[in-house]
Amino acid sequence: MLGLDAEWAKRAIAAGGNYGEVFEANIGENTPIGLSRGLNAQWTNGGLLYSPPFR
Repeated sequence: MLGLDAEWAKRAIAAGGNYGEVFEANIGENTPIGLSRGLNAQWTNGGLLYSPPFR
């Protein structure tokens, strides 16, 4: 319906980065804001974010 091809999501992630990269670049610990991931971290790092294993 939107006229997007099958590769639109892949191109969007490559252009803007994934969530972790965007977080670290804009508000992460090495920025003036210095926010740690805390509960916003990945499940494997003690956080609440979990990505289901899609195949």
